[in-house]
Amino acid sequence: QVQLVESGGGLVQPGGSLRLSCVASRSFWFATMGWYRQAPGKERELVATVTSIGSTNYTDAVKGRFTISRDNAKITLYLQMNSLKPEDTAAYYCNYHPPVKNYWGQGTQVTVSS
Repeated sequence: QVQLVESGGGLVQPGGSLRLSCVASRSFWFATMGWYRQAPGKERELVATVTSIGSTNYTDAVKGRFTISRDNAKITLYLQMNSLKPEDTAAYYCNYHPPVKNYWGQGTQVTVSS
């Protein structure tokens, strides 16, 4: 069992930035990790992934604005979010990719509003 704890969310104005963090309870150096988000009334969606060697991939909606990264020594996953838009409002979660059902954490809420 792995525990994933997300943090760093908050209320930000359109155009602002936030940096999300996800700390794991055990090493994930070998795994592809991902950030996911779920907006009210919508299904959870994949936002970005990073492989064990640092290759990244993003959903089209965030390309050029979000950056996923990892620090294997700190067992921490990051998501730098710039130029935030109201449509980025959602609860953000980290997990393995593909996600492991029992590993979902509480998430961190990101609200983009003026």
